[in-house]
Amino acid sequence: MVTVNGQPQNAAGQSLAHLLEELGFSAGRIAVERNGEIVPKAQYDALLLEDGDTLEVVRFVGGG
Repeated sequence: MVTVNGQPQNAAGQSLAHLLEELGFSAGRIAVERNGEIVPKAQYDALLLEDGDTLEVVRFVGGG
């Protein structure tokens, strides 16, 4: 199991990019922290999630 923003997800073995797409996140306007460390966007496709990983996904919201 992988925890995403406090919610368990059956995502071990998936790439981070695949999980984000599956959950409806647009990679252009988010930041992802994995186990306390920021993940560079260039690594989203290559990063395979492991059982026990904890992800925090933050969306950037602009306004005026």
